[in-house]
Amino acid sequence: MRIPLLARTHLGAVAVLFVLTLSACLLVAGLPRAMQSSFDQALRDALRTASAEQADLTVTVGSMSKEEDLHERDQFESRDRRWRQLVPAALRPLVVPAGTGDSHMSAKTVVTPIHGSGGTMFMNLGWLSDADRRVDWVQGQAPGKPSTMRFEGETIPLIEVGLVESALTAMDLKIGQVKVLGESHYVAVKLVGAFKAKQAGDRYWSHNSDILSVTRILPPGKLEFEKHITTIMSDAGLTALSGDGRNLSYNWVLPIAPDKADALATTDLQAAVSEFERVIGLQASGSYSPYRVVTALPKLLTDFLAAQSTAQTVMYLVLGGLLLVAVGVIVLAVQLLSGRLDHTLALTRARGGSLGQVAGTGAALTALAVVPAGLAGYGLSWFVPGPVLPIVHVGPLLVMVAAVGFTAAGLAVTHRVPLHEQRADVSTARPSARRLTLEVLVVVLALAGAYLLRTRGLAASAGFDPFLLVVPIALTLAAAVIILRCYPYPLRLLVRLTARRPGAVPFLGLTRAARARSASVLPVLILLPALGVSVFAAVISDGLVSTQRLASWQQVGAPVKVTSRVEIPADVIERVRKVAGVGQVVLAQTGRVQIGYGAERAEAIAVNLPEWRRLLVDAPIEVPTGSGGAFVSPDLKGRGTYEIGWQSRLKVREGGVITSVPGFYNQGKFVILPMESLVRPAVNTLLISGNPALDELHRLVPLSTVESQAQALAAIQDDPLTSTVRTTLVVVTVALAAYALVAVILSLVIGAADRARALSFLRTLGLSDRQAQRLTVLEIMPMILLTALAGLLLGLGLPAALGPGVDLSSYAGDLPVGDYSLDLITPTALAAGLAVVAVLGAYTHTAISRRRSIGAVLRVGDLT
Repeated sequence: MRIPLLARTHLGAVAVLFVLTLSACLLVAGLPRAMQSSFDQALRDALRTASAEQADLTVTVGSMSKEEDLHERDQFESRDRRWRQLVPAALRPLVVPAGTGDSHMSAKTVVTPIHGSGGTMFMNLGWLSDADRRVDWVQGQAPGKPSTMRFEGETIPLIEVGLVESALTAMDLKIGQVKVLGESHYVAVKLVGAFKAKQAGDRYWSHNSDILSVTRILPPGKLEFEKHITTIMSDAGLTALSGDGRNLSYNWVLPIAPDKADALATTDLQAAVSEFERVIGLQASGSYSPYRVVTALPKLLTDFLAAQSTAQTVMYLVLGGLLLVAVGVIVLAVQLLSGRLDHTLALTRARGGSLGQVAGTGAALTALAVVPAGLAGYGLSWFVPGPVLPIVHVGPLLVMVAAVGFTAAGLAVTHRVPLHEQRADVSTARPSARRLTLEVLVVVLALAGAYLLRTRGLAASAGFDPFLLVVPIALTLAAAVIILRCYPYPLRLLVRLTARRPGAVPFLGLTRAARARSASVLPVLILLPALGVSVFAAVISDGLVSTQRLASWQQVGAPVKVTSRVEIPADVIERVRKVAGVGQVVLAQTGRVQIGYGAERAEAIAVNLPEWRRLLVDAPIEVPTGSGGAFVSPDLKGRGTYEIGWQSRLKVREGGVITSVPGFYNQGKFVILPMESLVRPAVNTLLISGNPALDELHRLVPLSTVESQAQALAAIQDDPLTSTVRTTLVVVTVALAAYALVAVILSLVIGAADRARALSFLRTLGLSDRQAQRLTVLEIMPMILLTALAGLLLGLGLPAALGPGVDLSSYAGDLPVGDYSLDLITPTALAAGLAVVAVLGAYTHTAISRRRSIGAVLRVGDLT
C-alpha cells in the first residue's frame, strides 16, 4: 500500500500520535537528566556548606619522641607529595592541587598549660605552612628564630610566637611577655606580635579555629572555665618544637573541590576514601605513632546517599507513573489510528492480502509518525542540562518500539481471520475461570505487597528497593480490575429502575454504558494511574510543604529570634522595640546550669511562658501551659523540687515534663524556668514578632545571631534536592492531568463511529438533538466518574501503603512527613476537569453527528 497516501488520508490521527510520542520521548529522555543534574548540584552544595574540617582529607600523625620530630619544611612537603600520590584514582579529581586553595600543612600541640596558671590557662604551640598568606600582623612583628633561656636551673627553648589580637584581652596577655609552658619538659614562648585573619570567614579557618579564637571549656565538676589559645611560630621555630613531653601532631590538609563532585560516583568515592585511609595507615612514621586520615567525608556521602535515595524513590514513583500513562495514551492514539485503518485493511485482507502485509502496513504508518517524533524528542532532550544516562538513549527507543510493536500485534490479532466483524454491543461474553483466577490473584498480591511493604520496610541492602515500584503498579492493576468487573452491576440496577420510568434516554444511555466494549479497558488503565499518581503527588507535596513550615518554626521558635553571646542591656532592648516592623518582644535568658550540688549540668531557658504563647498564636508550634514551676526534660523528671545553680541558687518545683523546647532544645537534659524565678535576669535572647529588618537588629545587638522563621523555611525549601522533589511533583501533576484529558478525548473519538451509528438509528425513531446529547453523556460519564473516584482513593491511599519507603524527612528539616491531610482541592479539580471535557465531547460529538446525513451514516455502517 501507499503509506504516504494513508498518512495524508488520516492526517489528524497521525498528527496526534506524533505529538504524543514527541512529548513522551522528551519526558523519558529529559527528566532523568534534569533529575541527575539536581543530584549533582545537591552533592556539591552538601560538600560546600559542610565545614572544611568535615569535607577535607587531613592526614595526621602524632610525635611522641625526638626521633619522630619534623624540623624542616622540606620534610613536610616530601610527605605531602607522597600522600597525594597515594590518593585513589576515583578520589584524585576532587583533591585540590598542592599549594592551591586551602591546601596547607601544620604542626600543633594541645592541652599545653601555662606554668603557674592553676590549670585554667592553656597556650598551645602551632605552625602553619602558609601563615604569611593568611594573616596580617597588626601589633609587634612576625615571629623569628628561637633561642634559649634559663628556668629553674635548666636551659629551655625560647620560641617567638604570635597570637590572634582578640586573645590579648581575653587571656590578659601583652606583647613582649614571656610565658613558660608545661608542668614538666618546659618550653618558653615570647609573644612578639598579634595578628588578624585576612579573611576570617574563609573555609580555611575551619581547620584552624583554635588559632583564630579563644576556646572556653567547662570541665566536669568545675565551675571555672578553661581558656585555650594556639599561637603560631615561624619556620625556624620548628627546630625547637618537639613531641617529647607534650601532645604534638603534624597535619597535612588535602582539600576537596565540591564543584567536581559527581553524584553517580558517590559510592566509588566512599570506597576510595576507605582505601585511602587503609593505605595511609600502612605508612611507617617511626617506632610509635601511625599515620591516619581525619575526615567526615564518608558520613557526608552517606547522608547524601540517604537523601538521594528518598528523592529517587518519590521521583521514580511519579516519573514511572507518568511514563506509564504517556505510553498508554500513545497506545490509545495507535488504537485510534488502527480503527481508522480498519475498513481499508479489512478489504485488503478479504481480497487476499496476507496477515504480514496488513500488519506491516499499519506498523509502517505508525513508524512514519513515531520515529520522527521520537528522534525529535530525543534531540530536544539534549537542551536539558545534566549528565547523559543510559535511559536517555534507551527510553525513546523503547517508546517507539512499543508503539510500532503494539500496532503490528494488534492488527495481526484483529485481522487474523478475514471479515472479522462482530456485534460486541449486543451481548457480553462471560469471563473464563482462568481469567477470573488471574484477576483475583492480582488483587490478592497487590494487597499482600502493600501489607509486606508496611511491615518489613525497605530492603536491608543499600540503594533503591524495587519493591517500591512493584507495589504501586500492583495496586493500580488491582483497582482497575475491580472497576472493570464491578462497575456494570450498579449500572444494571439503574437500568432496571429506569426501565420502569417513562423516557427512553436514561435507559438507553445507561444500557450502553453497562455493555461497554472491552476497548474501554485501556482508557481505565490510563485514567486510573494518571489520577492516582497525580493525587499522590499532590498529597505528598502538600504534606511536604506543611512539614517544612513546622520544621522552620521548631528551628527558630519565634518569627524572629536574637541570641546574644553577652547580656543585652535594657536600653538596647528598648531600641529594638522601636525598630520598624517589630511587634511583641519577649525577653529570655539561656545558659548552662548546675543541677543540685554535683557535676550534673543541663541547658536552661528562663522566659515568660504566657507572653511567648501569645507571640505564637498563629504558629504550628506550642509551648507549655501553666506557671509557677519548672518544665523539665524526660531525663530530669520525677525529682519533685530542684536545686539549680544559675548566677545564684534557685529552688523550684517540677511543673511538668516536656520533650522539646521549640527553637532551643529537643534532646538531652533541659529545663524551662519562669523569668520571675531569677533574682536578677541577664537577658541574652529576644523573641520577636512581626517582620523587622534583620540587619538592623544585628546592628543594634552586634554580638548576636539573628534568625527568622522565614529564613529557616527558605533554607529548607532552597535545598537542591528539596526543590527538585517539589518541582517534579508539580510538573508530574500537571502533565498527568493533561494526559488524562487527552485520554478522555481520544476515548470519545475512538467510539465516535459506533456512537454516531447508534444515534442515527435512534434518530429514525424520533430521537431529538437534546436527547442525543443526554444519551451520550449518560453513556460515557459512569466510567469516567468511577475511575476518577478510584483514582482519588488510590492516590490518597498510596502514601499510607508506601509509608516506610517514602521518608521525606531529609527535605523537611529532619522532621518525619507523615501528616498527609485530606485535601480534595486538586483531586476534585481533576475529576471536574475530566467530567467537563467528557460533557463537552459529548455535545461536540452530537453537533458533528447532526450535520451528517443519517442515510449516509447508516449505509456506511451497513457496508462495514
